[in-house]
Amino acid sequence: MTPQISYSTVYRFDYLLLKDAWMQPAYVGIDREGVVQYLSSEKPATTAAIEAVAGAALPGFQNAHSHAFQFGMAGMAEIHEKGAADDFWTWREAMYTCALRYNPSELKSVAVELYRQMLRNGYTQVAEFHYLHHDKEGKPYANLAETGERLVEAAAEAGIKITLIPVFYQKGDFGKEPHSKQRRFISKDTDAYLKLLESSLRAISGYPKASLGFGVHSLRAVAAAAIVATYANGPKGLPFHVHAAEQLKEVEACVEYLGQRPVEWLLNNMAVGPGFHLVHCTHMTTEETKRLAQSGATVILCPGTEANLGDGIFSLGDYAGHGGAWAIGTDSQISLNPLEDLRWLDYAQRLTTHKRNTFDNGAAHMVRNSILHGRKAMGENAEEYFSLGKPLDAAVYDLTRPALAQANPTHLLPAIVYTADSSALLGTMVNGKWV
Repeated sequence: MTPQISYSTVYRFDYLLLKDAWMQPAYVGIDREGVVQYLSSEKPATTAAIEAVAGAALPGFQNAHSHAFQFGMAGMAEIHEKGAADDFWTWREAMYTCALRYNPSELKSVAVELYRQMLRNGYTQVAEFHYLHHDKEGKPYANLAETGERLVEAAAEAGIKITLIPVFYQKGDFGKEPHSKQRRFISKDTDAYLKLLESSLRAISGYPKASLGFGVHSLRAVAAAAIVATYANGPKGLPFHVHAAEQLKEVEACVEYLGQRPVEWLLNNMAVGPGFHLVHCTHMTTEETKRLAQSGATVILCPGTEANLGDGIFSLGDYAGHGGAWAIGTDSQISLNPLEDLRWLDYAQRLTTHKRNTFDNGAAHMVRNSILHGRKAMGENAEEYFSLGKPLDAAVYDLTRPALAQANPTHLLPAIVYTADSSALLGTMVNGKWV
């Protein structure tokens, strides 16, 4: 006789996505902490009530690059006066003005609403690339990680998992002192940044679903020697994040100042590997693309923001062809639907190549990269979508939606990726609980 096991909850999903196939149906038993203790297409021997979910469960999505404060200006920089030049650099001035608005409690309020919207769209984790460190006058708070702690509190209130990435920001541009509007961002040197990082470690200690990463804003915002020193003296084993090669003007200025392109400089001067997470990398040469892909680093792509700011189109087809790892993020919060961002990553390639097969089995390829490498950007290395001993984090899609109801198992994942939006989401689970 099979012994009965006590579970806090048992869910029965019509479909649950594994790396290689759908499990159908899928019974998932979790303990009180939301950790999976049973996973099978066979009903478990249990006295627990089984909650039937008429949906398809995908692993929860990772938002690998977020600036929470910019949610306060999402859609507010879209009125363009006739004849005026508007690009990334003019948008940046508006962003600086936004950054000067918030006190810590207001920042928390904005972040709570943002993180709730992320959950509503299927994100279960966010990497918060955080550089709004000081008060409105540019002075450090008594608690160096005051604003970072408020972001962690916001994540706890919303119910999302967070990797706080306090970011080193030192310069106004290559070799230039900071602009007055950047005063809230600035750490004068590596030692000051490492003290901020140490304070940030204490800031995450009160929230079990919080972890820490570290990084520098970009090559233009931190002196080259300080970038090397920050990585060398920073904590071992944490994900390291940095913006690189987002704009053509940035690439040109880097060549003029450092004699190399941004990604080229990083590859030549640092031990770029699986612990590195480079954001954007929009403008790379063929050689940079190949070398970065082969390094094992992850590129974090933010297609909603990159399109909105006119950055350009990442050469994803070539990069993926060399086995490059990538994940997605929402960056400026202009687009919060992971499926929309996955679609536009593919569609931008189709528009430039005039071919429809950017990847073999495109939907599965995109989900796999965004999930597995998104987890690495958070500091995790789980290789299975769902497995025993891991929390149940899921985005569950409504199979009564017409486009999904007509799909057989072979076509269900493409139907979700290429047709669904947030209205097709039944709900999002974090640690086995609907949020």
